[in-house]
Amino acid sequence: MSTRQRSSGSCETVFVHEEKVRAARKAVPDDSVSSRMAETFKVLGEPTRLKIVLAVGKEELCVCDIAALLRMTDSAISHQLRVLKNLRIVKCRKEGKMAYYSADDEHIEGLLKMASRHASE
Repeated sequence: MSTRQRSSGSCETVFVHEEKVRAARKAVPDDSVSSRMAETFKVLGEPTRLKIVLAVGKEELCVCDIAALLRMTDSAISHQLRVLKNLRIVKCRKEGKMAYYSADDEHIEGLLKMASRHASE
């Protein structure tokens, strides 16, 4: 444990628990990874995108399906899907002229299940 005086010049002493700090440091990723993580949470923090991800996590849907589900225009949904696709949150499968969207991987699905449980408690 190390101690140091606060820079404010007061007499308070700050105790740094070095062992705990070392252990916690292992849980904090580097700036690149933490930035990508924050971007994922930011994107999922927008209600329309969150609804899209929840929907395509359950069922593969085309833009028209998602637009009907959320009562929005195809153009608005396409814009949101582009954002989600760029972050690899959703993926696209083409079948002729149709494009079908689904969750890109189980990581986001797991994250959303945990968030749902947390919000329901």
